[in-house]
Amino acid sequence: MKELDIEALVDNLDKVMEFVDAELEDANCPMKIQMQIDLAVEEIFVNIANYAYDPETGPATVRVEVDPDGSAVRITFIDHGVPYDPLAKSDPDITQAADERQIGGLGIFLVKKTMDDIRYEYVNGSNILTLKKNL
Repeated sequence: MKELDIEALVDNLDKVMEFVDAELEDANCPMKIQMQIDLAVEEIFVNIANYAYDPETGPATVRVEVDPDGSAVRITFIDHGVPYDPLAKSDPDITQAADERQIGGLGIFLVKKTMDDIRYEYVNGSNILTLKKNL
């Protein structure tokens, strides 16, 4: 397991992506899966940067853990911002035309659709969101 402690700023997204991609490459992650994970990581980290501490900023931890047998990867995001469970929000109605849908929620919907498991918990003042993707 490897961790990156970083200020939750959109400007730090490149560093987060480099960290995650390096771990995925070490795990021989297929490119298609890496691209799905990258989309999810970007969505989650940008949401933390924009909303967790608004209007202030604060720390975030990104943890990458590859199963010993190489069958799956877990990416965990930890912040100490406002408690927020992104899984509690209902999915957008994608059958509606884009201009008729409510704004927001499409990013986490895509994360839910591309990851194999997502878990959220709020423990001791920390939001903990874990994404699992089978390799």
